[in-house]
Amino acid sequence: MDKVVEIERIDLVCEVNSADHHTLQNGVDRLIVRRGQPFTITLHLRPGTHFQNRDSINFIAQTGPIPSVEAQTKAKFSLSRFISRSGWSAAAETSDSTVSLTVCSHPNAPIGVYKLILDQGEGVSLGEFVLLFNPWCKQDSVYLASEAEREEYVLSQDGLIFRGIHKHITVLPWTFGQFEPGMLDICLQILDESPNYISNAALDCSERRNPVYVTRVLSAMINSLGDKGVLVGNWSGDFDDGVKPTVWKDSCSILRQWSNNGCGAVRYGQCWVFAAVACTVSRALGIPCRVVTNYGSARDSNGDLVMERFYNEFDENIADDSIWNFHVWVENWMTRPDLALGYEGWQANDPTPQHRSEGVFCCGPSPVRAIKEGELTFKYDVPFVYAEVNADVVEYIKLRDGRVFKMGGSTTEVGKSISTKAVGRDEREDITHNYKYPEGSEEERMVYEKANHHNKLAQAGEEPGLHIKIKVTPDMQIGSDFDVYAELKNNTMVTKSCRVMFYAQAVSYNGKLGETCGLGEFTEMNLASTEGGKVTLRLEYAEYSKAITHDRMIKLVALLIDAETRDFYRAKKTIILDAPEIIVNILGVPKVGRNLVADVALQNPLPEPLENCVFTIHGANLTDGKPITHEVGTAGPKEFVTAKVEFTPKLPGQRKIVIDFASDKLHNVETYENLVIYE
Repeated sequence: MDKVVEIERIDLVCEVNSADHHTLQNGVDRLIVRRGQPFTITLHLRPGTHFQNRDSINFIAQTGPIPSVEAQTKAKFSLSRFISRSGWSAAAETSDSTVSLTVCSHPNAPIGVYKLILDQGEGVSLGEFVLLFNPWCKQDSVYLASEAEREEYVLSQDGLIFRGIHKHITVLPWTFGQFEPGMLDICLQILDESPNYISNAALDCSERRNPVYVTRVLSAMINSLGDKGVLVGNWSGDFDDGVKPTVWKDSCSILRQWSNNGCGAVRYGQCWVFAAVACTVSRALGIPCRVVTNYGSARDSNGDLVMERFYNEFDENIADDSIWNFHVWVENWMTRPDLALGYEGWQANDPTPQHRSEGVFCCGPSPVRAIKEGELTFKYDVPFVYAEVNADVVEYIKLRDGRVFKMGGSTTEVGKSISTKAVGRDEREDITHNYKYPEGSEEERMVYEKANHHNKLAQAGEEPGLHIKIKVTPDMQIGSDFDVYAELKNNTMVTKSCRVMFYAQAVSYNGKLGETCGLGEFTEMNLASTEGGKVTLRLEYAEYSKAITHDRMIKLVALLIDAETRDFYRAKKTIILDAPEIIVNILGVPKVGRNLVADVALQNPLPEPLENCVFTIHGANLTDGKPITHEVGTAGPKEFVTAKVEFTPKLPGQRKIVIDFASDKLHNVETYENLVIYE
């Protein structure tokens, strides 16, 4: 009978393994490795014990509460002469009383927490390790060839999220913080709290080998509808019993609150918050991920790929279909062996709860190429995402007497300037071409036909004789009074008698209209042939300040009526009021463990005081995993508020410090500085 190997102690060599497996940022207090790649541990044997390379030395690696060889959650393998990267394997080098044991996992093994056992009749535990997806391994289904893209989409702990409108794109710096202390455990906890795990843990743990499955679970679990998910969505404007979505600037605060409160849903999130948290969890688990913003994002309520919008005279949308000024989701990189070749790569996943997929509030993964090609039968949820970026728009006005007039339509209003952060640069990359062919091109229209659009708009005939458009000035900072203009042009051969209504309404990013904040009188004018005209609307802070939301958006609408033919023409434009600039100066020597000071200042742009002014700074490995706040009190009209906020870098490398300003009347003012921290 073979002599039992007696082990005195085990060294998991976490620092060396973490460096090899790109998990060093997680810390070195535990073994965290990536699948399909060898790792080495050291066994220190008791005196007189020998460890010989022979078939009688066997190992078990297992994960989940019910490990099973059939479910691939349990692997049995013997000591070999060489490591095999195509399955679980082990090899050893011995020296006196130590054994250097190298283990390699299957490149398609389920992710999760594993136990490694030396099987010699009675199992001897060699320790625990966490196994993650591996974008560096060619056999892994999340393999990403570009090192620069792996740095951006897996290892980067901060990024930029784009908001606003397509003609005025704003930037929100965000700290993903996937390697901050405790984050990996919380991300794995999210999987363990899913209804799939609770109803059938053995099957769920087995399916965790597949990134298609994992990202679909995350899409459902980031929102709280129907499960113990992370975030509650709220678009009502009433956030008194929670946190306003615009206050969040990092994912870790949200994930820690969810975990610390017994997996109670965190209040509140909106689309960019859902997407940012999904990005953090994806990157933590090793799935390449990026945040994507779509401008003019359609929400097709009946699945016909047409946005039929009915308005009353006051431009109130009285239909169910809606177009959001912007909408944010994520893309994850993976192969799709369940689909035809060519549909691997970026897959859209939308964790915002607005769509039931197979009975669950989730959306995706949808192959981005399938969206572009109009392949609506491909899994998952391609029709919904296709409509978000490509639906046609038909608009009607319904008068109080019940009569309905068509006002026109658009094949280009939906799906503009689809954006993500560029690789390695703090710039916007336009990826619209990934989702759709050029607007109006033959390919784009052919795809639209293939998408079975039964109510495609007929090609427009002659251009209508009357035109109206809205013009604005470049200087529209919050706190100022300014003019906006409706310009009219008569391109017919006869004089036209016209009536014009021009007004402004507060609007939130998801298209929800608020109070009127500027209303012009009904203007009557006669326009000779080829003659133009202009109507001016004055927007005053005293009025719009009472109506606008934290998004600082105002919707302008101008309605033109041909008095003779009763034809209606409409122009609309959404504007964003500019926020003041935060002036930042970083003082000190940028070295690990040395105090730095963020010297920050902001001028109050409002004609009234700002109360409860607060500066907040945060950054991965800069602010000890949590935001640092500094209250600065009151700022009178046009006065500067200043603060000096100390922070201490914990790790070397390129870092991003994010500075946020909030007060009772002015929110969502942020900026960032890139820092290089030295040892």
